[in-house]
Amino acid sequence: MNNEEELRLKLRKIEALYERAGTSGERNAAGEAIKRLREKLSSSEFLSEYTFTLGDQWSRKLFVALCRRYSLRPYRYNRQRHTTVMVRVPKAFVDQVLWPQYLALNEELNAYLRKATEKIISEEIYNDTTEAEEVSSLQIT
Repeated sequence: MNNEEELRLKLRKIEALYERAGTSGERNAAGEAIKRLREKLSSSEFLSEYTFTLGDQWSRKLFVALCRRYSLRPYRYNRQRHTTVMVRVPKAFVDQVLWPQYLALNEELNAYLRKATEKIISEEIYNDTTEAEEVSSLQIT
C-alpha cells in the first residue's frame, strides 16, 4: 500500500468515527441524521457568521470541501485575504462536527504532505533534509 492509499484509508477511518455507521441500519440512521442536520443548517434562525483563518492552501481547500460536504456556503468578502474563509453556521455544529473533523483530517493531510515532501527532496535534490544549523552571529565567517 503506498502513502496515498494509506492517507485515504486514514481519512475514511476518521470519517467513520464521526458518522458512527457500522451496519446498514446504522448507515441509514446516519444518512437520515445527516439529512436532518442539513435541513437544520439551511434554517437561518440559528446561524452565526464565523471567520476562519487557514494558514496554507491545503488546509483551506480541505476546510472548504468539508463545508460544502455539509451543504454550507464558504465565502470571503472583497479585499479579505485568501487565507480567510467565512461561513454562516450554528455554533453547535462548528464546535461538535465541523472544527473537530477538520482538525483530525488536517493533521493526517499535513503528515502525508510532510512525508511526501521530505521523500521527494531527499531522493531528487539532496538526501540531508535536516533543518539549517542554528549559530550565533559571532560564529559566521
